[in-house]
Amino acid sequence: MLAIGPYSLSSNTVLAPMAGVTDRPFRQLCRRFGVGLAVSEMVISDPRLWHSPKTRYRLDHQGEHTPRSVQIVGSDPAMMAAAAHHNAAQGAQIIDINMGCPAKKVCKKAAGSALMQDEALVADILRATVAAVDVPVTLKLRTGWNLDNRNAPTIARIAEDAGISALAVHGRTRACAFKGAVEYDTIGAVKAAVTIPVIANGDICTPRQASEVLAQTGADGVMIGRAAQGNPWLFRAINQFLAQGTLPPEPGIDEYQQLMLEHLSALHAFYGDYLGVRIARKHIGWYLEHLQARDFRRQFNRLASQQAQLDAIHEFFNQYQQGDIAA
Repeated sequence: MLAIGPYSLSSNTVLAPMAGVTDRPFRQLCRRFGVGLAVSEMVISDPRLWHSPKTRYRLDHQGEHTPRSVQIVGSDPAMMAAAAHHNAAQGAQIIDINMGCPAKKVCKKAAGSALMQDEALVADILRATVAAVDVPVTLKLRTGWNLDNRNAPTIARIAEDAGISALAVHGRTRACAFKGAVEYDTIGAVKAAVTIPVIANGDICTPRQASEVLAQTGADGVMIGRAAQGNPWLFRAINQFLAQGTLPPEPGIDEYQQLMLEHLSALHAFYGDYLGVRIARKHIGWYLEHLQARDFRRQFNRLASQQAQLDAIHEFFNQYQQGDIAA
């Protein structure tokens, strides 16, 4: 089983950190379906932003299972060390460093995957962060910064030497963002270069793909991102397939209804009236994509109150079961 520092995970599936997605309600939901580790949304290392409303939500881990992993992002070794120390003091049990985000607003500050261009700075950041905390530090990276510069195996060795406990590798370069084929061979090269656990990430959408990627790369686990949106059941399916070679039944319409209502209520409770209603639109929208209910999704996105959203979901499923819903 996958282990990070002193923590033996309950499975070798990991929920990828996704800004605006992997908030506490969604992390807790994925935990119910067997994800071994659910990493938080990234937190900026700049201390001037630690008390903003957005960051306060991202740092809320009340009631979460062990281990609690918080991702930090930045490009200054001292600030990253301070951010790691601050988050560990607030209850983070694993600190994850973001060197995988390709977003322009992150990379233009020489953070995220842009850091892979400066291996000396990477080493400084990793050493400073590891030295600042008594909890495991992990690293998420890409295969390189463009197709001509795939230096992930080199960065991986730097990370292991600096005391990093595990690596998650998205199988594309920074320049590729989320387009093009995933370089599972490069993930395999990273695994061969180090002795610490390596988690494979990128376009893993089905249990069979998860099994094939583990076999191809030799990785110790798989990290799931976009495929889990509106589909937390995916972790249950992957875990069962990896353990038994079989698949659980697909979620039925009653399970969809129950989970969507629970998720909706959790978002309302966590964010409050104004933000809860607005953030719920995208999460409920992802479930509705799986149900191919595009018309209702457009209707739902116009609702402006918690009660209206809850009532609409109840009415949607009443009509769905009667066969009155059109895509």
